[in-house]
Amino acid sequence: MKSSVVTRFAPSPTGYMHIGNLRTALYSYLIAKHDDGTFILRIEDTDRERLVEGAVELIKDTLAVTGLTYDEGPDKGGDHGPYVQSERKPIYMEYAKQLVESGAAYYCFCSKERLEALHEEDAVGGYDRHCRDLSPEEVEANLAAGLPFVIRQKMPLEGRTVYTDAVFGEIGCDNAELQDQILMKADGYPTYNFAHVVDDYLMGVTHVVRGSEYLTSTPKYALLYDAFGWERPTYVHLPLLMGKSEEIDAETGEKKIVVSKLSKRHGAVSFADLVADGYLPEAIVNYIALLGWCPKGEESEKEFFTPEELRAAFSVGAINKSPAVFDYDKLLYFNGEYIKRLSDEEFLAKAERFVKSEIPAHIAKEKMLLLLHGRIQKFSEIEDKIGFFLALPDYERALFFNKKNKVTEELAKEILAAAIPALECVSDWNNDTLYAALLALAEEKGVKSGAVLWCLRIAAAGLAVTPGGATEIMEVLGKEETLRRLRIGAQK
Repeated sequence: MKSSVVTRFAPSPTGYMHIGNLRTALYSYLIAKHDDGTFILRIEDTDRERLVEGAVELIKDTLAVTGLTYDEGPDKGGDHGPYVQSERKPIYMEYAKQLVESGAAYYCFCSKERLEALHEEDAVGGYDRHCRDLSPEEVEANLAAGLPFVIRQKMPLEGRTVYTDAVFGEIGCDNAELQDQILMKADGYPTYNFAHVVDDYLMGVTHVVRGSEYLTSTPKYALLYDAFGWERPTYVHLPLLMGKSEEIDAETGEKKIVVSKLSKRHGAVSFADLVADGYLPEAIVNYIALLGWCPKGEESEKEFFTPEELRAAFSVGAINKSPAVFDYDKLLYFNGEYIKRLSDEEFLAKAERFVKSEIPAHIAKEKMLLLLHGRIQKFSEIEDKIGFFLALPDYERALFFNKKNKVTEELAKEILAAAIPALECVSDWNNDTLYAALLALAEEKGVKSGAVLWCLRIAAAGLAVTPGGATEIMEVLGKEETLRRLRIGAQK
């Protein structure tokens, strides 16, 4: 049985899905689903000048990829549609006129030129309430004359408006500080400040989840609920998302960590950019769930959550007030752990699109990629990691020296000279056969197996650090290419 908890995610289709927006969607979803409630998607497109083509589909795709399935929305329907604000236009004018009739709002006929002049004069409060007390006769005459108008909220001039936020507690402001905000614009569209209140009420939203930057503007919304005689929802304001960057102190010249509001200067801040860079959606979701929320009780030390575990553990009471720092290193760690948990089949399917280079026919492509499974933290590392398979790097012969295995350049030369004919005789070119052949060679030469494997890995890869050992690399390269590289090593 569904609970009475109803939340919504109501983005504006003005561009990419910012990490902050995704966190708001995630927390809204989790608050609803923790109690088997309803999660709604509503598109707030009343700011017509900032609309971006394709943004609505991007929003839907992001929610689908992250598993934030909405119960009602533009493409799902429901009992509270339409779910796109531009399709609800007549509703807002109806409710705005209700406020005018009750004395909680008024028609404003001030011209654009007059408002601009007021702005230049820096009038207190931004608007001087010139039309607030027009007589009914003046209003009717202006409407009959077809004068353009907006509808403004009539704010109380005295007293204080207070509301209780589920995270930050009691928040309030003096009414004298509040402007008579516009509810309906001259083009007949509602402002965000008005439309979202009407929609939330009509859609039965019980918990309004948004960023803490809205803390100071919420008294205006609370007053609208009061003006209509509606019960206020539970407000849940989320802590700020911050980013950290390394900067040079102007006075000391030393490096320092600076924390500021998360922006592009800190790195990729859109979900799509992170996915394009090789982060897994499930790793991103798990990580951002912890940016402002701390699990309680037995799970207080837990970091990794399945979607089902998140839904069960999440609670409003565990959301923090303090700003949360989006740490890319921590996200990288999460992503690496999630990559390790993929099956080989899942890993290969996801890795494929990050291979940009043409892979030569002699390379065992799948085996090459599987050597990276568990050795990368994001998929965009693949192209760089496979470079030595595609072309032998130019390396110095000093690379063969290895103190641990007592390998000198002379010993390396001796080992390679013996390994080449031994490997030429290997017909079944696979990791196990190659490993057995090299162990036999080490025993024959009376040297450590580590010395043989070190020399062959350097010759085959041209690198001191590689994904996979010597025989794994040789299996991927194939017999002909491996022997070619060993001969180059012997010549060095």
